[in-house]
Amino acid sequence: MSAVIDAGVLYALADDEDPGHKSVRAALEGERGALLVPQSVLCEAGYLIGSRLGPRAEAAFVASLAAADWHLEPLVRVDLERAAVLIDRYADAGLGFVDASIVAICERLGVHRIYTLDRRHFSLVRPGHVEAFELLP
Repeated sequence: MSAVIDAGVLYALADDEDPGHKSVRAALEGERGALLVPQSVLCEAGYLIGSRLGPRAEAAFVASLAAADWHLEPLVRVDLERAAVLIDRYADAGLGFVDASIVAICERLGVHRIYTLDRRHFSLVRPGHVEAFELLP
């Protein structure tokens, strides 16, 4: 069973001082399913790591992604179309492009598990393919 990884989880992995670092690391190390990283989260994660931890940490993050056995999932046109609908539908909640693109990718691929530290947005969104997302860790 596959799971999608959000940008906040990638940041927590890179920052050993982050409150979620240990739980995220342990959960991902124990994951038996395929791990999918939407390419839409890479810029957000890279920016957060680079701006908060510096360029060496950002370089280490990029190197770790290249070495990881994770699948980088591209956005396709249908994901962009769905993300636009979601951003509009959840405008009052401030659902942004990255989170909307994660939902769209999950719907397209039939994935219902998301590794995230952003419980608010992903708990609020009602996906089209399941009743609710399973939020991890």
